[in-house]
Amino acid sequence: MNQFKKVAFYTLGCKLNFSETSTISRLFEESGFAKVDFDDTPDVYVINTCSVTENADKKCKQLVKRATKINPEAFIVIVGCYAQLKPEEIAKIQGVDMVLGANEKFNILEHLENQEGKREKAAVAYDNIKKTNDFVPSFSIGDRTRSFLKVQDGCDYFCTFCTIPLARGKSRNASIEETLKEAQKIADTDVKEVVLTGVNIGDFGQGEGENFFQLIQELDNINGIDRYRISSIEPNLLSNEIIDFCLSDSRGFVPHFHIPLQSGSNRLLKLMRRKYERELYAERVNQIKSIRPDACIGVDVIVGFPGETDEDFFETINFLKDLDISYLHVFTYSERANTGAPKLGEKVPMEVRRERSKQLHLLSDRKKRQFYTENLNSNRTVLFEQEEDEGVMFGFTENYVKVKYPYNSTLTNTFQKIRLTEIDRDGIMKCELIKE
Repeated sequence: MNQFKKVAFYTLGCKLNFSETSTISRLFEESGFAKVDFDDTPDVYVINTCSVTENADKKCKQLVKRATKINPEAFIVIVGCYAQLKPEEIAKIQGVDMVLGANEKFNILEHLENQEGKREKAAVAYDNIKKTNDFVPSFSIGDRTRSFLKVQDGCDYFCTFCTIPLARGKSRNASIEETLKEAQKIADTDVKEVVLTGVNIGDFGQGEGENFFQLIQELDNINGIDRYRISSIEPNLLSNEIIDFCLSDSRGFVPHFHIPLQSGSNRLLKLMRRKYERELYAERVNQIKSIRPDACIGVDVIVGFPGETDEDFFETINFLKDLDISYLHVFTYSERANTGAPKLGEKVPMEVRRERSKQLHLLSDRKKRQFYTENLNSNRTVLFEQEEDEGVMFGFTENYVKVKYPYNSTLTNTFQKIRLTEIDRDGIMKCELIKE
């Protein structure tokens, strides 16, 4: 491994992947590697993959091709969900030298120890996902403003559209005590905001003595972290006590929830093996809004699930129109190997999927515009980020309104009291500072 000096990383997919890439990156740096940009001719590339959609698979192949053009001699390692699900398929991609499954990705330096450079045939190290029992704590550091803290991994739900349990294994986590130690490491830096992430974070503790509500209560007591966001939580696990705590009693948790719905049709929710009906979902939204009318609520929706009829889709779109939500993340269903969904109904033509996706994206734009309009002329607190774009800086309010302000380096990574004054043509809020 002595010939390897520089390493570059690329992360596809979710916030959880970003937290894990950051942890792997620190392992390299502690071993004497210089972390460089993708284009800076590194000796080793580590590509952390996603496999939620077919597009993520294609993106992995494109990145390998790009890496080999930048440095034909670079050693290319693929980790992540795609690497666990289809290791042999990845091993055949020209330029790939090593594929590490879920059990091996954090042992990457050991696997590199005896490598002498490019390989004719990729080395593959992975095991049956059922043998994945360890929880490896992870958090991202690099963006000074916020950190993604992994509090849970894996999932026991086996929704019929999802490969995550096959890629990441069963639901597991560290203890609250161990999780607090990781959070304290973040608190000791200049990061101001922590995003709690995982595959199914509401399942923390799996009902064995500790739970997610207890975790967030303890995290709220840590000095040095000003804000917490919950990345995504299942509606059946988002209890009223969690909602009440975050919105009424906590010091640091913000009025922003991201709650997967997937469909507004109870028929489809049952076929998807979701653990709730839309009535429960509406209850959760109404509970949040009854406490904080200004709370931001994001929603995941899938279009084109097998057997989704026009009636099912209109149920979804009408349900969402009536809900007091703030934005949508729209996913176009794609067939995944070893999932139950393809057997459950007739395949929805791709052009129909695209049209339904377009309608939901338009609805999302309207919902976001309405939410921003409701926030006009209100006073908020923004955390400004460090990036500059043509003399402008950006940040997010506690309730996830994106704001812009003329760039001022002294405001980077600081909280500022602001008044929201105008929605610009890009759908971003202009603001003015409130002088105290």
